Amino acid sequence: QVQLVESGGGLVQAGGSLRLSCAASRSIFSINAMGWYRQTPGKQRELVAGMTSGGSTNYADSVKGRFTISRDTAKNTVYLQMNSLKPEDTAVYYCNANGARTSWGYMGALWGQGTQVTVSS
Repeated sequence: QVQLVESGGGLVQAGGSLRLSCAASRSIFSINAMGWYRQTPGKQRELVAGMTSGGSTNYADSVKGRFTISRDTAKNTVYLQMNSLKPEDTAVYYCNANGARTSWGYMGALWGQGTQVTVSS
């Protein structure tokens, strides 16, 4: 089965930290870029952080200096370390894989099921 499995969401107080993880299933052999998006009700999904297979990263302005994306390319796993969390970071966070070679062939984009992050004030 071709899938991305996220973990690590939850409830945290403002100023706290959380670490999200996203692991690709074994049927995914390689991935070009991986990243994290988030979405709140009534709003479009937005990019939080992304990382290419070569290690280049990009971040949303709102999380720069607080969030760090990292990746284990050999394991096709991506992480998001979130520090100094704010109530406005509350959202469902989705893992994304862009450009994946899988047992079913090439797939342009894959999404995880989402994990809820809630930051209380």
